[in-house]
Amino acid sequence: MRVIAKSRLREFWEQHPDAKEPLEVWYREASAADWATPQDVKTHYRTASFPGCDRVVFNIKGNTYRLIVHVLYKFRTVYIRFVGTHSDYDDIDATTV
Repeated sequence: MRVIAKSRLREFWEQHPDAKEPLEVWYREASAADWATPQDVKTHYRTASFPGCDRVVFNIKGNTYRLIVHVLYKFRTVYIRFVGTHSDYDDIDATTV
């Protein structure tokens, strides 16, 4: 998958250093993946949730942080839409970020 843009992850882990390793692992795994359907994501990330609008929510660092991406399966592209704390996540609509 082509992941756009790693810089959003980097900006986050600069503020939350404990998120760096789990986000880098997620980035490497997502970049190496070939997700054609949501089921492909779910096979590897059992706790991923799918709120709609081709969004996927990942739990990062034992659910300390949340990562929302928009996946264009046809084009094998993942857009990072949000990365934040669990409380930040509670204040947004995952389907519209």
